[in-house]
Amino acid sequence: MRVIFNIRYNYFVYLQSLQLQLPMFALADCNNFFVSCERVFRPDLEGRPVIVLSNNDGCAIARSNEAKALGIKMGDPLFKIRHIVQAHNVAVFSGNMTLYADFSRRVRAVLRESAPQIEVYSIDEAFLDMRGVDNINFDDFAKSLSARCRRLTGIPVSVGVAPTKTLAKIAAELCKHYPKLHGGCFMHRDQDIEKVLRKTPIEDVWGIGRRSAPRLHLSGIHTAWDFRQLSEEHVRNRMGINGVRTWRELHGIPSIGFEHQPRSKQSICNSRSFSHEIYDLKTLATQVAKFASMTAEKLRLEGSLCSELTVFAATNRFRDDEPQQYGNIKLTFAEPTDSTLHIVRSAREALAEIFVPGCGYKKAGVIASDIRPREATPHSMFDAEKQVQHERLMRAMDAINGKHDGKNVVLASEGMSRLLSSSEHRSPRYTTHWDEIPVVTIK
Repeated sequence: MRVIFNIRYNYFVYLQSLQLQLPMFALADCNNFFVSCERVFRPDLEGRPVIVLSNNDGCAIARSNEAKALGIKMGDPLFKIRHIVQAHNVAVFSGNMTLYADFSRRVRAVLRESAPQIEVYSIDEAFLDMRGVDNINFDDFAKSLSARCRRLTGIPVSVGVAPTKTLAKIAAELCKHYPKLHGGCFMHRDQDIEKVLRKTPIEDVWGIGRRSAPRLHLSGIHTAWDFRQLSEEHVRNRMGINGVRTWRELHGIPSIGFEHQPRSKQSICNSRSFSHEIYDLKTLATQVAKFASMTAEKLRLEGSLCSELTVFAATNRFRDDEPQQYGNIKLTFAEPTDSTLHIVRSAREALAEIFVPGCGYKKAGVIASDIRPREATPHSMFDAEKQVQHERLMRAMDAINGKHDGKNVVLASEGMSRLLSSSEHRSPRYTTHWDEIPVVTIK
């Protein structure tokens, strides 16, 4: 294994010495994505501090650069930073995931026009596979792609290009801190990579993780360059194969595979913090039924089944005057399922076991795990006909709810009321709802 790596490493060094074209990867990273989405239809917000809140308007989950400069940290509860919001005229928005998902789709459409393959890494990031793309100036490519995304979607995007995915992420991050790069950075020369890695904190390197960084600090490893200077054997013994992959990527050796198809989710979670404490089981069960129904719909949308279901409920940890309670229970299905009927019924039964009378529950949720592809999962032959009828019912529900805006067919246990969460600062869903499309008045 050591000999093979030395051959590969020496081969890349040899190509670099000849100044030949190396395989390249790009990362397109939307800047302060949720905030940028809000600013597309609100140009008056440019230069003004902006934050976006989590569900139930709880904590800050996105901040503009101006808001960061005020000292607002990721995850700060709104009630703790309200004095900053009022003193500095900070614009506050409730999370508008419908709007953000649509802008994410638009950015991906632009990226697909510019590269042979893309790998969607998150709602605001995507890798581009540039292997096989020759005779282009990658620095010009990165800058022009950033400008094209901004022009066609309104979203500022940083594009980093480098010989590996890890270096591409670092290059994209540079664009956010250096406006002179004009949104694009091509990082490939040894002297440039060394200069950047010497300034990159080890905790900011993709793949290092929160647990590894403190241990590396104790060993005197504070930057990406320090980590790169370690021996492969040392990294393997301390961090395993994943650490070795990161170490090789920092050396310019592509070691993290390119996912041409999205990975199947290992779990699906639907949860909310409620707008007020819930004390009675019936009301809480209705909310949990909604979460369970959403989970089943996501499973069917992805063509997956789950074998395990976890239900949890928690009181408000900020209420010192109230009794504190957190309960959770995991269920295992005899057969993997994506049925709304089965999952909702099981979730309500589990909730009844963990519910404690007298406690005011502020948050609850449902997590589906042990997820597997539907096509690769056999079913019992004894209930085959019943299973077919059940699947037809689920398809009919999804077809009706998908055709019309909102959920028109639900289980009685879900009720027809909305989730008990507040979104007092939500902006319009400008791009997906006819009645919320912006109106321009010409005088």
